[in-house]
Amino acid sequence: MMTDTPLPLEGIRVLDLANVLAAPVTATFLGDFGAEVIKVEEPGKGDFTRSGLGGDTEARRSLQWLQEGRNKKSVTIDLRTEEGRCLVRAMIPHFDVVVTNYRPPTMEKWGLGPKDLQALNPRAILVFITGYGLTGPYSDRGAFDRIASAFSGLTYVSGDPDRAPVRSGYSVIDYMSAYLAVFATVTALYHRDIRGGSGQIIDLGLYEAAFRASEDALITYGVTGGVRDRVGNRNLAIAPASDFDTADGRRISLHAGTDSLFRKLAEVMDRPELGRDPRFAFRTERLANQDELYAIITEWVSTQDAKHAVKLLNDAGVPASLIMNVADIADDPHYLDRETIVTLDDEQYGAVPMAAPLPRMSETPGQIRALGPRLGQHTEEVLSGLLGLPAHEIARLRAQSVI
Repeated sequence: MMTDTPLPLEGIRVLDLANVLAAPVTATFLGDFGAEVIKVEEPGKGDFTRSGLGGDTEARRSLQWLQEGRNKKSVTIDLRTEEGRCLVRAMIPHFDVVVTNYRPPTMEKWGLGPKDLQALNPRAILVFITGYGLTGPYSDRGAFDRIASAFSGLTYVSGDPDRAPVRSGYSVIDYMSAYLAVFATVTALYHRDIRGGSGQIIDLGLYEAAFRASEDALITYGVTGGVRDRVGNRNLAIAPASDFDTADGRRISLHAGTDSLFRKLAEVMDRPELGRDPRFAFRTERLANQDELYAIITEWVSTQDAKHAVKLLNDAGVPASLIMNVADIADDPHYLDRETIVTLDDEQYGAVPMAAPLPRMSETPGQIRALGPRLGQHTEEVLSGLLGLPAHEIARLRAQSVI
């Protein structure tokens, strides 16, 4: 997936000083659009995402790593050693962006806290993605996507009302945090390089991206005292908008929540009178009578094959989709036509499909220049080229397990 088009972040050098998942993915996204990304990993182990299928080989290149480690150079340095930390400190002045997600107490103990890094490179954009942020009473705590989901309020509202809350099936918060961190990084680079500003610290708590997506939950609570609860697949303010089982054992999702869309749905179901029915004609009435309405729609959908129903609905202008699994996605003509999925050849695995660099840009599209590298593949290249270390010094550091 290479083009001759210059990439917008060429000339920006990023130090990926992080481990699973939001912070390393932030660096991956920057690399997709041209940044030179150098990843520091623990010798013999590497990033957690190396450990899946294929991760037990000497190269430690799991399938997940091929995607999340793409466009990166791998350097192994043991940060638990003082010599290792000295190497990293020597590297900091050479970078425009540093991305990390170690707990604040750990970074302070290592002499790699925000003030330490700013002193080493005042022009750097220092991206700290931590469980709870750099300040506040919980700043010393660690977190992962599951914990951030619980703390942000997302888990509480997810699931059916008569059952316990559930977490999303993907690490949604890690990726949301990466999107937000990339936006902040590019904004900070613009401020530095176009507006004549300085470097700065980006302080993002893992839970904050999910909290920002909580719609009007906080405002509503603040004004009315109402606490948003689980409503399953229904929408608190829109009906009909839900998921339904089909005759062929699949499930579809449809949204006909506006008055005009509902009239179109009624036509598709051969029940045009429903669009004029005083119980359903307008949004407020549909919400008040939604149990009756959903029973009618459920009955109709249950007589339809999933793909046929989705086509009928979309042809009529009613947004609908099959609830897709990854096998559906891999073969879907829209994904393939838009090249949302790209397939690349890997020397270890052969043809490998993965998510393309997103978003799509007309003049400066992202590129996958290399898939996730072998653990430590670029250690000598970076330490000699960036820091000027001679071969005998690199050999000594390797013999002492510093690298």
